[in-house]
Amino acid sequence: MAHFRQILVSPTNALERLRTGQWLTLERSRAYCLILLALYCVAIFGWIALSSGLIDPNGKPVGSDFSSFYAAGSLVLDGRASDVYDMAAHYARERQLFGAATPYYGWLYPPIFLLIATPLALMPYALALAVWQGASFALYLFAIGAILRAARHDSTAIAQAWLLAATAFPAVFINLGHGQNGFLTAGLLGAALVNLPKRPLLSGILFGLCAYKPQFILLVPFALLAGGHWRTIIAAGITVIALALASHLAFGGDIWWAFAASTETSRKLLLEQGDVGFEKLQSLFAAVRMWGGGISLAYALQGAVSLAALGGVALVWRSGCDQALKAALLITAVLLGSPHVLDYDLLIFAPAIAFLVSASRISGFRDYDISLLAFAWMVPLFARAVAGACVIPLGLIATVTLFALALQKVMHDRAMLSLARARIAQA
Repeated sequence: MAHFRQILVSPTNALERLRTGQWLTLERSRAYCLILLALYCVAIFGWIALSSGLIDPNGKPVGSDFSSFYAAGSLVLDGRASDVYDMAAHYARERQLFGAATPYYGWLYPPIFLLIATPLALMPYALALAVWQGASFALYLFAIGAILRAARHDSTAIAQAWLLAATAFPAVFINLGHGQNGFLTAGLLGAALVNLPKRPLLSGILFGLCAYKPQFILLVPFALLAGGHWRTIIAAGITVIALALASHLAFGGDIWWAFAASTETSRKLLLEQGDVGFEKLQSLFAAVRMWGGGISLAYALQGAVSLAALGGVALVWRSGCDQALKAALLITAVLLGSPHVLDYDLLIFAPAIAFLVSASRISGFRDYDISLLAFAWMVPLFARAVAGACVIPLGLIATVTLFALALQKVMHDRAMLSLARARIAQA
């Protein structure tokens, strides 16, 4: 309370604290994280306690979106793999599993994701959900810890705060509530980028595994090409081919045709018409549609932003700047470049923030860096509600903020390097 009284009494002092980041002490960061974790636990266990079997108080399956994965896997186990891309057949299986009143949760993923969904469907639903979220959450934490390894060694505060901050990150709660794959995406991208300098083949394999979510790897090949990471490119390509071949052998050749045919319907219903809810989507495309703009305008503006993000990635990855800054820029560019970004996908903020923190361990944090990183960390908790209430796309704003912050740091480092070279030349 004393902290908030200081802000009210002295706005100038508050602005100075925001500039320097002094307001976010280790003690406060721990306290905020513990409060959020306590609220998450109350919400999760209370929701489960109020649920009736597998059905929550809203009449939806517990872990809502995971019900789609589980239903798809169960269809494969019944020898009906191609039916996962038939909305009627897929919905019929969901209703069979969770009751006639359950809403429909679509299956939008390429067949390679069935390599995960099918083994999970061998388990009882509750166990499958727990294994899925637990294993992917562990990967996410491992990736964040690896990104921050050097920073944890150099800074006692980071060493003491990182695990709590990564666990309490609001997107974690959103992903858990939906039973979604945000942990897997963030973990794979973070691990791929942190291993790129010293383990290029492993990095390529991890990038290839990200192909289950193709909208988030479209910019990756351009970054790797600009950086000359040929071994990583080859490893990623071989991994994607191997996954496609494995899914072809496991589920039949027709399944890829079924997937291709389903993409048109998915694009129209879930993206252009916003059946999922434009307030849940965190892209420029969704913001334009939410503000009343037409589909053509939304595509045009999204295309322009995607090209700008691609240009920024190509420029930075061709340079010799800090690898951590390259990684942070690519992650945020991936989000900017895709029209289909949901609020649980904002878990990708976590490795981006971690890379920015890691890059700052030597040069230090600049004005407002800490406050802007804290803003991006908190945004997923409010993004959907704020967009629904007052059509302000907080998720998009935070993505642009992180992209601009990474780009600004790159430009600053390049300017300092040029200055150092000029001084050496004069000497």
